[in-house]
Amino acid sequence: MKAWLKEMKTSIRAILALALLLCGVYPAAVTLAGRSLFPARADGSLIERDGVVAGSERIAQPFAGKGYFHPRPSAAGAGYDATASGGSNLGPLSRSLAEAVRRRAEAYRSENGLPAGAAVPADAATASASGLDPDISLENARLQAPRVAAARGMTEPAVRAIIDATAEGRDLGIFGEPRVNVLRLNLALDGATRRGGR
Repeated sequence: MKAWLKEMKTSIRAILALALLLCGVYPAAVTLAGRSLFPARADGSLIERDGVVAGSERIAQPFAGKGYFHPRPSAAGAGYDATASGGSNLGPLSRSLAEAVRRRAEAYRSENGLPAGAAVPADAATASASGLDPDISLENARLQAPRVAAARGMTEPAVRAIIDATAEGRDLGIFGEPRVNVLRLNLALDGATRRGGR
């Protein structure tokens, strides 16, 4: 009986020590390190415009209207729902997925004045695994440029210059593809429109 009590006391002490370490000390240390070494990222990579948070550069949000670049399609909840992040989980042989891609490609062609059957960038017709990918390919952005330029009364070269100015290269020069963050791009366009950039 005494051995059993001794083992119980040891187990309880171990549980309390681990709870203190893993539920208190470790999270506090990680939070402190994150806030001191990477303050912007630790706070959600928020982008402000005129002192108001416009969004996070790490989470896609919907943009409507012809004068804005549109993000990649989203399968997260009803669309761009950060609480329901995830893909559709449909496989490559799924008829539902094939139909969704076909509908998105047709809508993209129609919206951007492309001829029927024109090639559409993959990121314009497929949702990302998270449903919250904040970036689009440069090809996708350049195909949307004529629509955005016409809606804003800007020249297409001026819009393309903004795309190039906000574009990001491959990570570490070798990983991924060149891309552009849709929120940053649209905010840059708004800024250029306010300044009268044509």
